[in-house]
Amino acid sequence: MDGPEIFPQSPSKTYGLMAVVKAETRMAEKGPDDTVFAFPVVALLELLLTLGTTLAVLLLSLVRDAPLEELANPAITTDPAKAPWYFVGLQEMLEHMHPTLAGIIVPGLLVAFLLALPYLDNDPRGAGRWFTSPRGRRIAGLTGLYTLVVMPALIALDNAFNVREALRGVAPDFVAQWMIPAAVLALVVALPVLVLARARPTPREVMLTLFTVMLVSAFVFTLSGFLFRGPGFRLYWPWQMPDGYNPLDTL
Repeated sequence: MDGPEIFPQSPSKTYGLMAVVKAETRMAEKGPDDTVFAFPVVALLELLLTLGTTLAVLLLSLVRDAPLEELANPAITTDPAKAPWYFVGLQEMLEHMHPTLAGIIVPGLLVAFLLALPYLDNDPRGAGRWFTSPRGRRIAGLTGLYTLVVMPALIALDNAFNVREALRGVAPDFVAQWMIPAAVLALVVALPVLVLARARPTPREVMLTLFTVMLVSAFVFTLSGFLFRGPGFRLYWPWQMPDGYNPLDTL
C-alpha cells in the first residue's frame, strides 16, 4: 500500500514512539461530584459573612460604648491589670509557669503544630468533612470533655497549692518553673493520645485529638483569666469578687 508514512523513520528525529495504548489521561478534570465552585458560591458566602459580621459589630457599638477608663495614672496600678481578651489566656498561663515557657515556647510549639498539620496528615480521604467520620466525632467529643475537666482542675489545684511558691528556695527555679509545669502539661496532652493508641488510630485521628486539646485548653485558659480572676489576679467566683470588681464591666 503506497502513501505517506504516518511515523516516518528519519535519523534527524529526536523522539521515538514506543507504544500506543488506551488509557485515561491525567490532564482531564476528574473532581468529585459533590464539590462547589470557589467562585461565585464560596465567594458570595464569605461576602455575606463579612457583611453580617460588620453589621453585628455596628449594632453592638450603637447599643454599648467601649469600656474606656480614665487616663492612666503612673502612681496607681489597676487591680486586676488584665490583658485584652485575646491575650488573657496567655496571662492565665503566666500564673502557672515561667514567663518564657508560657509566653514564647508553648505558643511557639502550638503555631509550629498548626503549620505542620498539612504535612503530618496528608490523606485526602474525608478532607473537608467535619471530624472525617463518626469515630472522629466521638474522639473529638471525648477529648473535649476530658480537657474541659482536666484543665480547670489543674488551674484550681495550682491555685490551692502553688508549686512555684512551695519550692522557692528549696529547689532550683528551673525545676519549679520549667521542668514540673512542662512535664505536667506534656502529660495532660499526651494522655488522650496514649489512650487512643490502643485503638490503632489513623494520623488524622491523632491530629484531631491534639487539635481538640489545644482548642479547648485555649478556651478554658481564656475563660478562667477573664471571668474568674479578680483583684491580685486570684481566683474568685464571678459573684464573689471583692472591692466591687465585676469582670463583665470590661465587655
